[in-house]
Amino acid sequence: MSYIEIIAASMGVLSVWYARKNNVLVFPTGIISVVIYVFITYENKIYAESGINIYYFIMSVYGWILWTSKNKKIKKNISVCTKKENIIYLIAFLAFFSILLLVLKNTDSDVIFLDSITTAFSLTAMLLLARRKLENWIYWILADLIYIPLFIYKELYITSLQYFVFLALAISGYFLWRKKVKHEKD
Repeated sequence: MSYIEIIAASMGVLSVWYARKNNVLVFPTGIISVVIYVFITYENKIYAESGINIYYFIMSVYGWILWTSKNKKIKKNISVCTKKENIIYLIAFLAFFSILLLVLKNTDSDVIFLDSITTAFSLTAMLLLARRKLENWIYWILADLIYIPLFIYKELYITSLQYFVFLALAISGYFLWRKKVKHEKD
């Protein structure tokens, strides 16, 4: 456990708290966390997780732009995926997972499958979050359920605790966003 891990985890929790609240501060707080986690995860040979933190950085900038845009064509409200969108995101998840699995087989990682599946869930979730889709929370919940024991195995206890908090926030975020979607329909 290091102070830098505590800072990264704290900013990560704060970021998910803001996401749950549908607050644009999800992105700047998330950026601080992910920049630090690039180094922490790389040092611990969780390579896909290190790479996904670079993706989170890019998607945070993208989401920040979308959420603050004055362009009226950009949807500002939380919405639910159509059946077609759900299929597209599921295919994206499977593609991410397959590619990561192939790439990580050529590394010295001892958590290839877990690193691949959690990263695929997270890649898909972040894309859905940037687009304010309710389903982002389902992907985060699935990822968090796997991340918790993964980080315990890697002896990153603060990070594991962070993902336990993420899991609680993701579950509550799902229900909060679902309530907002239902309220907007009424």
